[in-house]
Amino acid sequence: MPFAATPEPLCLNGLTIAPGERVLTRLVISRLPSGTVIDIPVHVFRSTEPGPTVLLMAGMHGDEVNGIEIIRRMIRRDMLRPLRGTIIAIPILNIYGFLNFSREVPDGKDVNRSFPGNPRGSLASRVAHRFMREIMPLIDYGIDFHTGGAARANIPQIRCLLHQDAETDELADAFGAPFTLHAGLRPGSLRETAMQEGRRIIVYETGESLRLDEEGIDLGIAGTLRVLHHLDMLPETALPARPTVVCMRSTWLRAKYAGLFRSLVKLGQYIEKGQVFGSVADPYGENSVRLESPVAGYIIGLNHMPVVNQGDALVHVGRTDTTPSRTDLAAPFDEKPTKPTEVETEEDEEAGEEEAK
Repeated sequence: MPFAATPEPLCLNGLTIAPGERVLTRLVISRLPSGTVIDIPVHVFRSTEPGPTVLLMAGMHGDEVNGIEIIRRMIRRDMLRPLRGTIIAIPILNIYGFLNFSREVPDGKDVNRSFPGNPRGSLASRVAHRFMREIMPLIDYGIDFHTGGAARANIPQIRCLLHQDAETDELADAFGAPFTLHAGLRPGSLRETAMQEGRRIIVYETGESLRLDEEGIDLGIAGTLRVLHHLDMLPETALPARPTVVCMRSTWLRAKYAGLFRSLVKLGQYIEKGQVFGSVADPYGENSVRLESPVAGYIIGLNHMPVVNQGDALVHVGRTDTTPSRTDLAAPFDEKPTKPTEVETEEDEEAGEEEAK
């Protein structure tokens, strides 16, 4: 992507930020019923040399703290001083959810299903609109940090639209997460809207909501530094310990029965077709059912909640095979089947976690 020979002033939130400046500004979104102002802190780090503008953002869902901690540590450790271009860091977008340990804003809507937003719409829509007005026009690339939800943990992974856009593929490859998952664009999501605007955003997932995942945080920081180096914005950094495993498809294995779920697998483990991955038992000691996987692949998501209902997502399997199976026949957005099934294929951005979060 070509850039101007000399960096131009950047206008954000009514401020003019010159090349070489570091600025903290706050986007005022609204007020709580108590009158307390809700604003979003935005850190801007500018080089004196021209280059791309990269967004690092977390807290789209307020209960997802790992991304917040990744950006916080990078700011605290003074790791975001670009050699060229600009870095915009937003540790928490959904301040409402953060204050209430919640995925949503108080009106119950999901900010990541509300883009491009509306200045007269719901609270989530207003947050999305302010982002689109102030931030989106400035950026070229971005990393959006997330975690699993509702006691479901994700192994560190990049989610993006693979093999359809060369720049997106390069960002995912540069990040070098343990797993890279092909994920389609969800209507109303930040990724979909950014793609329509000509911006490229990848999603990093690790851990579960309201829990810090130290390994995932470290891998997230390292991957972010590699992306910034790939864009010639930071010096060379350490390569990933091992090549990423690319999963072009994924399948959620769901509970056929309600009861107490006991997992026999771990995140990152490879399971064979027909392998027992856990059991569901009634709480009275009368019945127990072994659960066998109908597909082979890597465990990229795992339910840590022992009490499950029929149809609950238990294990997320990332698949490297290319042969279609009966599990691929399910509609990709059918997240609430009319009757319980053992498996369901999810190839959207959050791979079946919408009902879980």
